[in-house]
Amino acid sequence: MDYIKDLYDLEQTLAKDWLAGFRYPWEALSRLGDFIVKLGESLPKEEYREAAPRVWVHATAEISPSAELKAPCVIGRFAEVRTGALIAGNVLVGEGCVVGAACQLENSILFSGVQLQHSNFVADSILGTRCFLRSGASVSTVLGERQVSIHDPAGDIETGLRKVGAFLGDFAVVGCNSVLRPGVVVGRNGRVKHLMAASGVIPGREKPAPAAEKPAEPEKPAPEEKAAEPEKEENPAEGAEKKGVSLSK
Repeated sequence: MDYIKDLYDLEQTLAKDWLAGFRYPWEALSRLGDFIVKLGESLPKEEYREAAPRVWVHATAEISPSAELKAPCVIGRFAEVRTGALIAGNVLVGEGCVVGAACQLENSILFSGVQLQHSNFVADSILGTRCFLRSGASVSTVLGERQVSIHDPAGDIETGLRKVGAFLGDFAVVGCNSVLRPGVVVGRNGRVKHLMAASGVIPGREKPAPAAEKPAEPEKPAPEEKAAEPEKEENPAEGAEKKGVSLSK
């Protein structure tokens, strides 16, 4: 499995060139802060304002007054950071993302269109295009003193890291109040059900084909109205006979 190419459409993040240089996505975690600083300094100043030192926010992004943004971070265009959310540093929030109320993010990349519904915790993770974490879903990052391994079906992969979160492929969905254990990988279009403790590598699935539209039934022709039959003219002789009257002179 080529983790970078199989999980992510790199065109959907400002980190595309940087991520392309790694074999595994978790290799990017230890240097994410340095990358975000370099990225922020290179962004066009007419589009991104430096809301605080090393905190870059796009002009179209919406940040709640009660949200807290810690450096370094980049908030992309049309992104929303809602009430009470905490961006705790080393975070890249992509275009059109929603970081819901009371969410916390740290040392992570969100590709475009990711939605964190509310009360989510995400750290040391990379979430692909349009991933959706329902309310209360969270990522666990530490296994005590042990280093985290990725439990690939072909054999465990040692990360060499003590803090590793989750790697969700494009369009993955995580149900309410589920926990993603350290080093979990969810393939593209993969699903984690509500109230689950997910671990290992969860395979993705083919995006379901759109249902074929049922052809419209042809309109039935309106029933033809029968033409009224013309009234028969009564023969005077027949009428007279019925009445018992003779017409002969």
